[in-house]
Amino acid sequence: MGLAKKLASQTAIYGVSSIVGRVVNFLLVPVYTARFAAAEYGIVTGLFAYVSFLNVVFTYGMETTYFRFANRPGTDPRELYDRSLTMLLISSVGLTLLLLLLARPLMGLLGLPPGHEQYAYWIAAILGLDALAALPFARLRLENKARKFAAIRLANIALNVGLNLFFIVVCPDILAGKYLSALQPLVRAVYNSGIGVGYVFISNVAASAFTLLLLGRELTDFRFRLNLAPLRPLLKYAYPIMLMGLAGMVNETLDRILLPMWLPENFYPGQSSLTAVGIYGACYKLSILMSLVIQAFKYAAEPFFFAQSTDQNSPRTFALVLKWFTLCCAILFVGVSVNLDLVAKVFLHGREYLQGLAVVPVLLLANLFLGVYWNLSVWFKLTDKTYYGTYISFGGAVLTVALNFLLIPVLGYMGSALATLACYFMMAALCWWLGERHFPVPYPVARLLGWLLVAVGVVAVGWYVPLSGTPGAYAFHALLTLGFVGLVVVVEKPQRAFARNA
Repeated sequence: MGLAKKLASQTAIYGVSSIVGRVVNFLLVPVYTARFAAAEYGIVTGLFAYVSFLNVVFTYGMETTYFRFANRPGTDPRELYDRSLTMLLISSVGLTLLLLLLARPLMGLLGLPPGHEQYAYWIAAILGLDALAALPFARLRLENKARKFAAIRLANIALNVGLNLFFIVVCPDILAGKYLSALQPLVRAVYNSGIGVGYVFISNVAASAFTLLLLGRELTDFRFRLNLAPLRPLLKYAYPIMLMGLAGMVNETLDRILLPMWLPENFYPGQSSLTAVGIYGACYKLSILMSLVIQAFKYAAEPFFFAQSTDQNSPRTFALVLKWFTLCCAILFVGVSVNLDLVAKVFLHGREYLQGLAVVPVLLLANLFLGVYWNLSVWFKLTDKTYYGTYISFGGAVLTVALNFLLIPVLGYMGSALATLACYFMMAALCWWLGERHFPVPYPVARLLGWLLVAVGVVAVGWYVPLSGTPGAYAFHALLTLGFVGLVVVVEKPQRAFARNA
């Protein structure tokens, strides 16, 4: 099988868990928006933004570091795994205990009233459990056990979704007498209506714990090895990755933290800042469809890129990968943006959430550029110049903060969306410019930018032709989408392109 086809095959398998599985998890959005007011959903959105930051601290770049060192000549992968997991075990236990001890002041800093310390307890448990699972998952990827990886991820998602539905839908409905009234005594024994949105976190804790059980083989054959000398090169490589990840989280999640701080009072008449965060967070979920594709691709591509680093044809392979990745993401951008009315009807229940839909195409395009940046970043990972990634990410973080400060008071959450787009475009452009000087790859930049302009034009036509709400609107939007897909297929001829690289 050709390299491009092999990568596509691996991406498809990982996609079972990161796309198909996450789409199932994505079905929780209409549940949340139907059962929780926007202000309540704003609590979930805000706290999970902090979880994203802390997850980077808990894993501190060890997954990428593990891939890099495992592919070096003379490295014993088993010993590397043992030493790396030993570090993660010690640090995860320490950081989890620290969060538990600081629960009350942390909740106060976040503006939540006393009595909500349990949120911090649940978040600490999620972070600790997920950090311990990170390296076993990386080992499965390194050993090309994509099917086992996907199966465990899907089991995690199935349990999380099932528990969410049980606690947020089934239990309240039974207690309200809508069905299965005979089970009310049992439900009262396991369900507390006062927990409310807390069941979102409890479901995540249970799913994370179950995941560790399924990774039992990768955890039980691990040997505790604490020897500081061999760990120094790993940490030296990893800490710029961690800093880059933290800066990346600034770019990805800080808008939902800054929005309630910098949004002028009564900017949206009759709505609180938490309501605005809830609306923006729900609409942001629609743009995460692009992130799911990127995540699935990343699971397959990261070990692939490192394995191909010594091949003399690797620059040509990397260029081909970026080309088709960008074209596939452009198709997704058009498909979701043009048909957003239909997508919103499926996923957003509650009319107050619909007013934020205009941010979705902007955020989809932003995440597309984030995926392009991730592809381009291969040069500094393969040349061990990860500090460049730190510089680029911190530059993006500065731009994110500055633009949110300037735009939120003027444009509200649309300002946050535009700041995200500007940040990721800048990061992709800067990474390409630096890569041309340190690790030249023949990327078809002009051609890809041309396709993206065409995609933006198609989306603009879909949004501004006044057919919304008419019987022919859905058909027109479907034709626009199919027309763009057909144009890509006719011009680029994907089967012939992949055959040349088989």
